[in-house]
Amino acid sequence: MDFHPQPQAGAAKPWAFPAPERGELANGLTVLRCHRPGQQVVAVEINLDAPLDAEPAGLDGVATIMARAFNEGTDKHSAEEFAAELERCGATLDAHADHPGVRVSLEVPVSRLPKGLALLADALRAPAFADSEIERLVRNRLDEIPHESANPARRAAKELSRQLFPAGSRMSRPRQGTEETVAAIDAAAVRAFYEKHVRPATGTVVVVGDLTGTDLDALLADTLGAWTGDTSEPRPAPPVTADDTGRVVVVDRPGAVQTQLLIGRIGPDKHDRVWAAQILGTYCLGGTLTSRLDRVLREEKGYTYGVRSFAQVLRSAPDGTGAAMLAISGSVDTPNTGPALDDLWKVLRTLAAEGLTDAERDTAVQNLVGVAPLKFETAAAVAGTLADQVEQQLPDDFQARLYRQLAETGTVEATAAVVNAFPADRLVTILVGDAAQIEEPVRALGIGEVTVVTG
Repeated sequence: MDFHPQPQAGAAKPWAFPAPERGELANGLTVLRCHRPGQQVVAVEINLDAPLDAEPAGLDGVATIMARAFNEGTDKHSAEEFAAELERCGATLDAHADHPGVRVSLEVPVSRLPKGLALLADALRAPAFADSEIERLVRNRLDEIPHESANPARRAAKELSRQLFPAGSRMSRPRQGTEETVAAIDAAAVRAFYEKHVRPATGTVVVVGDLTGTDLDALLADTLGAWTGDTSEPRPAPPVTADDTGRVVVVDRPGAVQTQLLIGRIGPDKHDRVWAAQILGTYCLGGTLTSRLDRVLREEKGYTYGVRSFAQVLRSAPDGTGAAMLAISGSVDTPNTGPALDDLWKVLRTLAAEGLTDAERDTAVQNLVGVAPLKFETAAAVAGTLADQVEQQLPDDFQARLYRQLAETGTVEATAAVVNAFPADRLVTILVGDAAQIEEPVRALGIGEVTVVTG
């Protein structure tokens, strides 16, 4: 019997995050394109300068309703017709609002890109904002709010924002509005917000996919290029301030069998030189199943299925006024809430006293840098990251430089960054659980003043 020779591995090819090409349409819309051979599904992301802090007083959630309404008809198609047109060209169109602005996302086969871009352009250029559709979206949003309040993780996030940020700050309130503010939204309010803040001159479109044989310049000019608007300057963003005085807030859920933990504060954003070290150290602390928090709370003590630490940009600016949320999240069984928090604080104090090990640092680098080519296999992943960079006012080569910085960051630098990110005496701890069972054990830990609020 003849056997074929065993295949041999080829030489490793160098990889870097894809570099986009920049341009601009006649209407002022900034264009980033990235040719990715073989990616037959094109991803399009559009950043709109319509931040949550621009929402009128008493209308929190109007940006969310507007974003959802982009899918609900145009001057050419009713909501049903628009959905059918998207389906015919195999496209999906989504939009959401967040603190930095509104993001609209389109995915479409490259063979149907002209039709997909035309529909996207119509949605941005002339959304219908029909009274009946806005009323339906408002009702849907009102129906969602009680379910979110019942979700321990969502309730913890809402409480952490309320605790960290000043009462007058938009960041202290739910991103998608409250029952009172959403109920006040109507089609006129949505149209007014759209007309004031949505324009091509302050927007950016990112297009990623296999653009072989596609005259993207002509295609964009015929579609998104037909979108018009004034040339107002982007809105200045207010600085992010927060109170991270160490304290504990228990959101009472009588009879809860688990306690949801969310421990956080704000810290530097991606413009700060410490970002790479902060990401590396945070990963060592709680980024994966083998990190310190999981090793102690899950593997050794069996308190939880998993605890994670992370850094999430809230709003970013080159002048240093941006910020990221630094947090630890997870859930533990109710009787072990006190012991679990005690051990978690011991992990933080040990980390500050002894530092990370070289082995922890090396594993984190391998996991963060080594999987990057797989993480960005799809056009959507690349487009989303490029859009994030635009939204956070970062240079186009930021992601590529970040991986180089992670590989070059040493153990001492990563230790200093994570210790500064999670100081044991300056963390706001939110616990959603049965106050009757967990208040006293937590109070005995001495990790901050304990307050109980209703769920």
